[in-house]
Amino acid sequence: MRLDFVTLMAITATNLCMLSAALPLIMGRGAGTAARWVQASLLLQGLAWAAIIASSYAWDQTLSTVSMAANSLAQWALFEALAIWLGPRPGRRLVQALVVAIPLGYTLGFSHYAFRVGWANLLLATLLLAVARATLYPAHSAHFADRRWRLLLMGCLATMAAFTAARGVLGAFTDAYPSFRTPHPVNIAAAVAANVTLVLGTVAVLVAWRDEAEQQLRTLAMTDPLTGLLNRRGFEAHGQALRTRAARQRLPLAALLLDLDHFKRINDAYGHEAGDRALAWFARLAQSMAGPHDTVCRFGGEEFGVLLLHAQQEEAQRFDQRLRERLQAESAQALGFPIDYSAGAALWHGGEEDLAELMARADAALYAAKEQGRRQLAMG
Repeated sequence: MRLDFVTLMAITATNLCMLSAALPLIMGRGAGTAARWVQASLLLQGLAWAAIIASSYAWDQTLSTVSMAANSLAQWALFEALAIWLGPRPGRRLVQALVVAIPLGYTLGFSHYAFRVGWANLLLATLLLAVARATLYPAHSAHFADRRWRLLLMGCLATMAAFTAARGVLGAFTDAYPSFRTPHPVNIAAAVAANVTLVLGTVAVLVAWRDEAEQQLRTLAMTDPLTGLLNRRGFEAHGQALRTRAARQRLPLAALLLDLDHFKRINDAYGHEAGDRALAWFARLAQSMAGPHDTVCRFGGEEFGVLLLHAQQEEAQRFDQRLRERLQAESAQALGFPIDYSAGAALWHGGEEDLAELMARADAALYAAKEQGRRQLAMG
């Protein structure tokens, strides 16, 4: 079966345009920033293919340069999506430099065919490999550490990098590739590969987007909407992991329960909106007092939980003291009225005691603090 290169190019451009139109409909208006970058990448790739096809009929230099720029920007957009999904990626400056250098060198050297083809294709291959490398670098978030879609996307990018580099070598150093439309076996194979990798690459990013959506749902299920802290479910999950770490590394752990004093009076005197502002402000303050490995949550109502890693009784008392000092100094000005709290703390020093038992001791200490007149910390 004879494959026509121009037809293959047209099919690729059509597929890209259709996908760039379909993805926003599939992902919906609530798609995250990474998904928007992917959509932009596909749209730019479609523009690149359409421009290179049109350049054979009019405005060769202008449309060819537009194609190079759009293709380079498409890879940049994909790189940005990976950075959001997986955390900061290596090679950002290289990618940025290549995005500028590819179309600039191409248009400046346009009159010299061998130079422009070699320059654009070899640098574009380097850009594709840089983005491919970004898929392999360890994920910043464990939720996006699934290697299957990353390996699939890496394979697609590496395949196209190989064909792009081969075209660059043919155009720069041989007479076998006198134009982009030349039906050379490498060119035909590259056009076929472009269609195949387009499908597989789209599958890869759709899986990544699904993982992102699932993570967002998990986060919503474990987050208190008013304060942005973990809710009870989130606290149990994170707290159990923290307790396991403390047991494995033989680290002390302190649990505190904080309950805003006379919170009903705040709602009655200032309104529920003011009460909500007080809860959110207190949550931000408590979170700012905690360390990077500590856990803070809102159990419900005006009750908050804190787990302090590496904390003995002295550290728990210091946390309580610092929080109270900030409250006394800032709450009246920030909220229009002062707030205070009662607290109970319990220490875990190893053994078989689970998180629920530890928190039960902290709760008993909180009850004792209230019985003793509130506005204080009791140790359990």
